[in-house]
Amino acid sequence: MEGHGHLFQHHKASKLLDPKRQEMVPVDKVLELLQLKKEDLVADLGCGNGYLTLPIAKSVDTKVHAVDLQQEMLEYLQHRAKEADVHNIEYEKASLEYLSFNKNTLNKVVSAFVLHEVPNLTKVFQDLNDMLKDDGLWLILDWEAVESEMGPPLHERIPSEELAQQLETAGYETTVGHLHPAVYYIVVRKG
Repeated sequence: MEGHGHLFQHHKASKLLDPKRQEMVPVDKVLELLQLKKEDLVADLGCGNGYLTLPIAKSVDTKVHAVDLQQEMLEYLQHRAKEADVHNIEYEKASLEYLSFNKNTLNKVVSAFVLHEVPNLTKVFQDLNDMLKDDGLWLILDWEAVESEMGPPLHERIPSEELAQQLETAGYETTVGHLHPAVYYIVVRKG
């Protein structure tokens, strides 16, 4: 499968924090879907500016792994975490195809608006199947293949049914829903 899209420009990072984002992606709803427990080990893959990383870090007693391919994003997140007095984040510069978590260690994984940028999704599916605990949960948020003023061009989006189908082919169980007509979530569990 050919790669979707190009990497999000980090100078758009602050735009991702605008109030419209909260309207389309309500943080409390996302946290509800994640069903976090204090002791959960969580990885935020493609964490960007930490829109979800910071609220997650405040909800757990463990270290949250913030993974992003762009150093600038991680630095921006570090700066925001410091301002918010949040100290339980591990910053990891990596692409989603080269994750380095041990087998059966992650309770929760979130990847928001990043899978449409990943060239080799099959590898990510396989890797996470190893890294997630058996009762683990992976929450995917992404842009539905509909016209919307925010988000990437239509041809770069992966429709929710298509992604759910790919995940099920890879052996996962999925529950698909929408936070907004243009934003879907998939709750993914090991089959």
